[in-house]
Amino acid sequence: MKFSNRIEESHVKRLCWSGLVGLVLLAPASGFAVSCTTQAELTAQDRGTLASIGEQLSDAVIRQDTSALQSVLLPSLANQWDGIRGAIEQAAPIVKAGKTQLRNIYLLDASSLATPTDTQFFCSNAAGSMTVTVTMRGLPPGKYAVVLADATGAALAGQMGFVLAWDQTGTPGWKLGGFSAREGMFNGHDGVWYWTRARELARSNMPWAAWYCYDAAHYLELPVDFISSPNLDKLTQEQAKITGAPTEESFPASVTTGDRTWKIDAVRLDPTLHEPDLGVTYESAGNTDPAVARTEAIAVLGALLKAHPGIRENFHGMWAYASSGGKVTPIMELPMAQIP
Repeated sequence: MKFSNRIEESHVKRLCWSGLVGLVLLAPASGFAVSCTTQAELTAQDRGTLASIGEQLSDAVIRQDTSALQSVLLPSLANQWDGIRGAIEQAAPIVKAGKTQLRNIYLLDASSLATPTDTQFFCSNAAGSMTVTVTMRGLPPGKYAVVLADATGAALAGQMGFVLAWDQTGTPGWKLGGFSAREGMFNGHDGVWYWTRARELARSNMPWAAWYCYDAAHYLELPVDFISSPNLDKLTQEQAKITGAPTEESFPASVTTGDRTWKIDAVRLDPTLHEPDLGVTYESAGNTDPAVARTEAIAVLGALLKAHPGIRENFHGMWAYASSGGKVTPIMELPMAQIP
């Protein structure tokens, strides 16, 4: 069985996903029949059971009752509890003061698999007019459920994702196989707001600002990265059409201030502080003196903002990550107002 944790790059390596399976977009498994049943198509018994479990797990996360969550952990994940508990604890400010509201339930049947397999589930409504795709890597044979829930009323509009696995050991039942939590808003703005803003910026010929607003919109729409919907596909297609966007092929990118030029290796959305920040990784001169490193970082961030001014107006701040000799070191985070 393959296990992996989804880790966001940040100054503290913030754990955002922990549990049963590594989750990425891959080709579907071939030669095996797997199925997905959406919430509306579930039997009343299955819907009631999974809804009850989802509500209990969500309430436990909001209360930070890690003992209750550990008591329903899939036994085979006992050695991963520390990572899962870390994800639960880091969800505290995201779901604080919220009240559980279930969003979606998907029942996944992979019992026909012979061995752990990269598996894709197509979850269609009764009319077949909309299909959500759930994609998992190295999935062991068995039955699973994905439960998405919101912490309504939370200042950050927290959203939670749970993977449940049907456990046959001991008393058969649904057990916790994975957990993820994510903000649903930045500064009171949800994913739809950022999507609309991204379109406006693209029309205004601000491709870098538009690109990262699309990233923010995508991030805020779901608490997990292994589900794809027609809506998110449309967002991705729009984003891909931006001329002059900072795609992977755009890096390293050069920025200049005065007589100095730096290479930017990567820019990414960095929600570590629950704000719409951007993390900037640049090739550093390698000076280890903290004051010199900060001066260099400020110069790099300022040069990037001068090259792409739309970023300043649409994001909270920037993280500086210095790359030297194959090592990346977090330097600092600065609000936009403090970057010259």
